[in-house]
Amino acid sequence: MDNEDWTWIGDWSGRRALLTPAKEALVDNVTGTRYSYSELNVEANKLARLLLDCDIQKGDRVGVYSKNRFEMISLFLATGKIGAILVPMNYRLATRETLYLIQKTDPAIMFYDEELQDSFLGVISKLEDRSLFVFGKQTDDAQSLSNKLSKTSKKPIDKPTLEFDDPALIVFTGGTTGLPKGAILSHRLVFWNSVNTITSWGLRPDDIQPLLFPLFHTGGWNVLLVPFYHIGATTILMGDFNPDETLKVIEKEQASIVIGVPTMFQMIAQSKKFATTNLDSVRVFISGGAPCPVAIMENYWDRGKDFKMGYGLTEVGPNNFYLPESRIREKPNSVGFPVLHCDMRIVDDDLVDVTDGEVGELLLKGPHIFSGYWDEPEETKKTIEPDGWVHTGDLVRKDQEGFYFIEGRKKDMFISGGENVYPTEIEELLYKHPAVLEAAVIGVPDEKWGEVGKAIVSLKEGTSVEPEALKEFLQGKLAKYKIPKYYQILAELPKSGAGKILKRELS
Repeated sequence: MDNEDWTWIGDWSGRRALLTPAKEALVDNVTGTRYSYSELNVEANKLARLLLDCDIQKGDRVGVYSKNRFEMISLFLATGKIGAILVPMNYRLATRETLYLIQKTDPAIMFYDEELQDSFLGVISKLEDRSLFVFGKQTDDAQSLSNKLSKTSKKPIDKPTLEFDDPALIVFTGGTTGLPKGAILSHRLVFWNSVNTITSWGLRPDDIQPLLFPLFHTGGWNVLLVPFYHIGATTILMGDFNPDETLKVIEKEQASIVIGVPTMFQMIAQSKKFATTNLDSVRVFISGGAPCPVAIMENYWDRGKDFKMGYGLTEVGPNNFYLPESRIREKPNSVGFPVLHCDMRIVDDDLVDVTDGEVGELLLKGPHIFSGYWDEPEETKKTIEPDGWVHTGDLVRKDQEGFYFIEGRKKDMFISGGENVYPTEIEELLYKHPAVLEAAVIGVPDEKWGEVGKAIVSLKEGTSVEPEALKEFLQGKLAKYKIPKYYQILAELPKSGAGKILKRELS
């Protein structure tokens, strides 16, 4: 059967509303509004009609500059219905960077959050003749989306023919290594990532998650939101991240799966409410976005909860592994086995497969890979091999049982005295120091050894430590060449909008 006949492609809300119309789909924790799948579909249909009335067609880009709001999810569901491409933008970027994203993708229409009015003002004057809508009150420059929707016609939506390889989203990479690149996420990627997640992670229709990832990040859409839509589970739409509020919602809403980045879980564990919050409903905590130190996991293990590490990237999935809960404490640094529909290789610099136990670059292949970078053919060629294998840039190893371990970013590794040094191993130990809140290790030039390590840390509230004490803490736990020569203490480590530590801003 040719997928040109598959009218369900992109229409997540329409099909789910037919199956479970009364099931609770979304709880807006900011406004207190609760939506059924039927109600979400009604809202998505109205917004799709508005987009069509604004002459938005299949393939047009729809830009959005917003915090996590209900309207963003409605936009995703609406653009899927009409074949437009949603382009969520990181609102934490500078005006110059936002203008770069707009110039790169040329959205035909823009939406923005009224809470971000001040930071968006510098962009508005450059939007020329594009239609501009605001999530909130009408301004001199933008129409209020809610006001416009109340007057939108109820004409039926003529759904265009969509194929799996048509783009659904352009999601910009985290930008940890320079200017963000717009990864094209097709309907095929979104669908197969969802299938992989449901079938490999054992998701259930009665699952409940607090959405902690930002919706300008692939994690916001594809880690659990779309898989939850696929299976009919419930998402709690959180506002700005707050560890105390997260704990409150977990207990109140009886969350069963909680996924975030290591920094979030560290902050939650440091909350005064952590020890007293009822976590009985949580089946598993999962950390993604960066390697998670075991020292953070142990806080949750001590509460009797399963806590493990996942792995993903914007360009593939992002859900690529599953670690069985029964093996977590035995192999806490592992991300487990490949998900059901995903192939993997570990290769050296010549693309030759390494043997089990050796470290090499992870390559991924499957129906859930991205379609390339928007308007960047040369970068696409560097990342996707002609036979479909995608370079992740991550160094991994596989043990004899088939468990995969992430050793760190290929670009983060440095060579000291001819020996490879993987910062993740050192950071893992630094997190075990009772005063360390966050840690990052980078390589810096050295006349004698070529490069040596430099450890940069931030400290837990109410603690202090001398740099020399950190070095002493590592003595005997690592080979001498791995122990950083330099140490620096900062009030806070720089992070991306998704919460990843930005090593490129450290020196």
